Amino acid sequence: MIVDLRGFVARHTPCFEELSQLLQRIEEAPDKSFTIEEAERAHYLYQRAVSALGQISSLPESNELRRYLEALVARAHVELHDSRRRSTPFRPLRWFTGVFPRTFRRHLRAFLVATLVTVLGALFGGFALSVDDTAKETLLPFSHLLGDPRERVAAEESGEAKGGPHGTFASYLFQNNLSVSIRTLAFGLFWGIGSIVLLFYNGVILGAVCFDYVRAGESLFLAGWLLPHGATEIPSILIAGQAGLLLGRALIGGSDATPLEDRLRALAPDLVTLTGGLAILLVFAAIVESFLSQYHAPVLPYSLKIAFGVVELLGLIAFLTFGGRNTALTGTPEQPHVGSR
Repeated sequence: MIVDLRGFVARHTPCFEELSQLLQRIEEAPDKSFTIEEAERAHYLYQRAVSALGQISSLPESNELRRYLEALVARAHVELHDSRRRSTPFRPLRWFTGVFPRTFRRHLRAFLVATLVTVLGALFGGFALSVDDTAKETLLPFSHLLGDPRERVAAEESGEAKGGPHGTFASYLFQNNLSVSIRTLAFGLFWGIGSIVLLFYNGVILGAVCFDYVRAGESLFLAGWLLPHGATEIPSILIAGQAGLLLGRALIGGSDATPLEDRLRALAPDLVTLTGGLAILLVFAAIVESFLSQYHAPVLPYSLKIAFGVVELLGLIAFLTFGGRNTALTGTPEQPHVGSR
């Protein structure tokens, strides 16, 4: 409930005026394209106006302000959604190479938190295994990781261990990794706590495996085995955690007074974008794991596999860092989380 209507008007008027001026520029030059920053700002101002209209709609003394906002919101909807959205078809390649990395960068803080949680889990997993070797059966859910790493390396290098037909194995790997990612995202419904728990647990498994193989003197095998597919697979799961944390933050709200329904509606496009992007990355990771990671020396030198993984990781970092920069936006504006500014 708004107690101080005058104070409410004073706080929001600058945004209303900025939105009105922006719409005026669009009306005067309808063919001019938006930059990414202008599109994000326009959508944010529009969401502020919609939220303000909802907050004053029940106040009898706000008739004049309500009529003004109704006209402003209707005008903004036409300019920012109807005409521009119909004029630009969805382009999958442009979406993946532009919208996806920009969305990732806009929520970089959540990704860094997901990374930190996973690293802490990895440190815990390595420490737990270092003080109690019997903890391996508890920490590692996969039977092929419970034995002596030296024995597994010998079996892999002799060609005794095979993953089956490559196409079938790649499909299985994609399904498994996507399932882990979707759960990590979906558990954000528990106010983000569920995503944190799954990220930490995945980190525990990763840390325990790495410690086990390094302790056994199989660091070279470990790097050649994990890097080719892990350079894409692990960041994809972290992006899923990023999306889960965003969902949890939207549910909590905190200092954001925007109604929950509006917060979720504003965040939904970014969640879809992050999910679609990580799914594509997981397809690539599954193919690499099936066709490259499962081959070891002497078939494939470890130096070649490690070099491939390093180049792959650097390429992914460059893609997420620079993808979609300096691109004029002529279609649907990216939709930032309301109140994120």
